Amino acid sequence: MPQFDVTPGGFLLDGSPHRVLSGALHYFRVLPEQWPHRLRMLRAMGLNCVETYVPWNLHEPEPGVHHDLPALGEFLTRAAEAGLHAIVRPGPYICAEWENGGLPAWLTGRDDVRLRCLDEPYLEAVDRWFDVLVPLIAEHQITRGGNVLMVQVENEYGSYGSDQAYLRDLADGLVRRGIDVPLFTSDGPEAHMLTGGTLPGVLATVNFGSDPEGAFAALAEHRPQDPPFCMEYWNGWFDHWGERHTTRDATDAADVLDRMLAAGASVNVYMAHGGTNFGTWAGANRGGPDHAGAHAPTVTSYDYDAPVDERGAATEKFRRFREVLAGYATEPLPDVPEPAPLLTPGEVRLTESLRLFDVLDVLSPDPVVVSTPPTFEQLGLTHGLVLYRTALPGPRPPLPLTLDGLADRAHLFLDGKLAAVLDGDRPALEVAVPGERRSVDVLVESMGRVNYGPLVGGRKGIVKGVRHALQWVHGYEAHPIDVAAAVGPLPWGRAEGPDTSLPEGGPVFHRGWFEVDAPADGWIAPTGWGKGYIWVNGFCLGRYWSRGPQGSLYLPWPLLRPGRNEIVVLELDGANPATLAIRDEPDLGDPAPTPGRQS
Repeated sequence: MPQFDVTPGGFLLDGSPHRVLSGALHYFRVLPEQWPHRLRMLRAMGLNCVETYVPWNLHEPEPGVHHDLPALGEFLTRAAEAGLHAIVRPGPYICAEWENGGLPAWLTGRDDVRLRCLDEPYLEAVDRWFDVLVPLIAEHQITRGGNVLMVQVENEYGSYGSDQAYLRDLADGLVRRGIDVPLFTSDGPEAHMLTGGTLPGVLATVNFGSDPEGAFAALAEHRPQDPPFCMEYWNGWFDHWGERHTTRDATDAADVLDRMLAAGASVNVYMAHGGTNFGTWAGANRGGPDHAGAHAPTVTSYDYDAPVDERGAATEKFRRFREVLAGYATEPLPDVPEPAPLLTPGEVRLTESLRLFDVLDVLSPDPVVVSTPPTFEQLGLTHGLVLYRTALPGPRPPLPLTLDGLADRAHLFLDGKLAAVLDGDRPALEVAVPGERRSVDVLVESMGRVNYGPLVGGRKGIVKGVRHALQWVHGYEAHPIDVAAAVGPLPWGRAEGPDTSLPEGGPVFHRGWFEVDAPADGWIAPTGWGKGYIWVNGFCLGRYWSRGPQGSLYLPWPLLRPGRNEIVVLELDGANPATLAIRDEPDLGDPAPTPGRQS
């Protein structure tokens, strides 16, 4: 079988010098039907390898319950068929701007678990997961006739911790479970990251977006025996809600790539093709140098200003990269495959509506009755909505009603009427109780959990409790609602009247239909809507929010069928323009330059 080796002078494939020219393409951000096209795009750009993370929380949604894990093996097989080697980064933590950095909320929500260190409860869960995952990766190694060249140990650990015993335990566990291709770590080129995140005897690589000469010099200073490898070349960047769309000049990005290759380095372009954070899988960050500032959730699109855009089309950056890579190729590059056809622009009228509060008996039939508000994790809910119902005794004068530890956004109803929309930066409202009792309903929506830095593993909901002035408010009925799975059981034919015990107004599901002659790519633009979620034929495209920058959601062709197609919107803020636009081009927002420091 073939052999891939690491030497101080570079990499050897079956004894011959080999440069790894890789591109990141996450199988979980692209529909399986689109994998072959996207992989051919990488080959056409001049790459010989594909890199992917593995998101633990996607594949083990509940302890011991595994979901769609064969997808990883199928992706690696498709990559081999496209003529690509593969690099696999199994975590357990992956960052990736993915929800919770890939760690399951059922694990990080436990009080007895300390993350990403030599903690017994944490490692017990990791070991059970790796017992399932790692043998699958091992089957696809180049030493067994597959295409996997390298496997990563943890991910950017030097940005988080310094527990070398933990890293060694993970590395030994990979080998024990059958990994015999080279292991590697990846970190920023800063001294504290390279000293905290690397292991003796394990290849160290660096991640950066500019100054390759300086980054490789830092790597050589700390690891003089390791050949230069940029494991994440940040040629673009991701977006947060409420910020501008990040772009990077194609000429500048191609110049940095060329300088890396001229220095003899190997590279993994991050991202070569970004894809989409479908459903509720987008992560989040915290602002400020200490990552303790405002919560900054990531948008649905993971276009990343990558060479291959969100729908799989070649960009100017693709063409510039292809020119650079062609100069290092030993044979002509393959032709560039055409993207899928586009939908004809049009408008969809939404003609049916259901108030969310009127279908709680379907979406949340078993509310939890407790003294203090439970978190999402305590309710067994990863993401979605929780309606907390309580009451304030009175009479009493206006006092601050505080949702202590609110994560992330809440609609506050008093006596059945909307009083305010609160969030973690504004979690309180002056509330009086003029009579003997005042009903309080708090509908909390979660956004992505932090995926990078010391606050990974945060909890959702009302994390600490509700106070009226200094007095804790007790006695709750909590209704958890899994938004991503909500549309399947919706009773559209229901004729009963509204539940008058619940708040007036509130979130509403809207439904409409549209016709297509044949499946094709497009974008859904919720112009005039406020904040919410969109489904097409039962598949959740993701979140929309009028604050931008993203103004449209990518609609991939495999979700459509010839003829009639269903579209559902859950609007949280009460907007109802009654129509959605179908477009043949994206709206990712007004561009801004790439920030200098990537995380």
